[in-house]
Amino acid sequence: MKNTEYIPRSLYFNKIEPFIGSGLIKVLTGQRRVGKSYVLLQVMDEIRKRDKSANIIYINKEDYRFESIRTHSDLMAYINNHRGGSGTRCLFIDEVQDISNFELALRSLQAVDDWDIYITGSNATLLSGELATYLSGRYVQIEVHALSYPEFLQFHQLTDSAESFLTYIRWGGMPHLINLRRNDAVVYEYLRNIHNSIILRDIIARFNIRNVQFLQDLINYLADITGSVLSAKRISDYLKSQQINLTPKLVLEYLVYLESVYLINRVKRMDVEGKKIFEIGDKFFFEDLGMRHAIIPFQQKDIGKVLENLVHHHLVVNGNQVYVGKHSEREIDFIAIKDENKTYVQVAYLITDDKTHDREFGNLLAIPDNCTKIVVSMDETATGNFKGIEHVSIRNFLMR
Repeated sequence: MKNTEYIPRSLYFNKIEPFIGSGLIKVLTGQRRVGKSYVLLQVMDEIRKRDKSANIIYINKEDYRFESIRTHSDLMAYINNHRGGSGTRCLFIDEVQDISNFELALRSLQAVDDWDIYITGSNATLLSGELATYLSGRYVQIEVHALSYPEFLQFHQLTDSAESFLTYIRWGGMPHLINLRRNDAVVYEYLRNIHNSIILRDIIARFNIRNVQFLQDLINYLADITGSVLSAKRISDYLKSQQINLTPKLVLEYLVYLESVYLINRVKRMDVEGKKIFEIGDKFFFEDLGMRHAIIPFQQKDIGKVLENLVHHHLVVNGNQVYVGKHSEREIDFIAIKDENKTYVQVAYLITDDKTHDREFGNLLAIPDNCTKIVVSMDETATGNFKGIEHVSIRNFLMR
């Protein structure tokens, strides 16, 4: 990777930089192909600038040259054979979950040999359960996401325009798209290959899924009803109506699998007044809209749910905890919480009549607090505020 060109992603580098040389293991997680490896490369370059004699070992488990590293013992043997120099010792491992018991090696390298360690993984369960306990207090986790809209413009060398925005909606934010022909057939073939890799390698093989068609039917359904309030029973009932017999228990299991590989994101519902988190009635959004549109084609009739997906992605990328809000019988599209600051966001396609205006602004006006409230829509001329509620166009919102 030494001579590989890349576009810096300052959002993630700035999160990692304070922990360089800190003694903590830096764990980058996220969906396959969102660019975790290139964030590592950016960190490597920074380390080389600081210490030209740095001893850097890089292992990529997706590269056949490292296929023989299968266990923590293999990993230790490889490192012992390749360590050298007197500079800072740095270890970078891509897709570390493919090395069994990797945590045994990492803890030893960190505690005994004082290595500065960076790892990536495509599974949210990478640091769960006993593993999290084993490395407790010894790591910091940073999630890497598909490109935000400003990053998309930067990567594709575009300016903000209606055409650029529509391209982002249709193709999403996988970084490698900049290397492909700007053609729907080519783009969606690439995205379908990523989808298939996630399904086959990260779900079916890892969780021993036997009924692959049921899993794909569930994904198709989630793509179709993106942003709707759902329960496992509702999903199960719908699938049964299509002669697909999937019990609520199995639906719940499959949803957890899909979340664990970052294909979808679950958003819990929160009561605005009591701050209670509801156990049922979640919403699900795709990590990347291009992946959704590789499953079911983008249609104009879906613009409302697509805009919600975009707003959710933007809020998460910018470090917010995100919930769906419930206030009496009113639904608030998003409650975003960051650094103890709360923002309420309503998303609409167009505010074209009084009924739509009253619904979107009225839901926010009914909330009896002084937190920031925003209505986001596709209206190009959306500016100003109504009774303290800001109205902003989707493109301007995503550029913040």
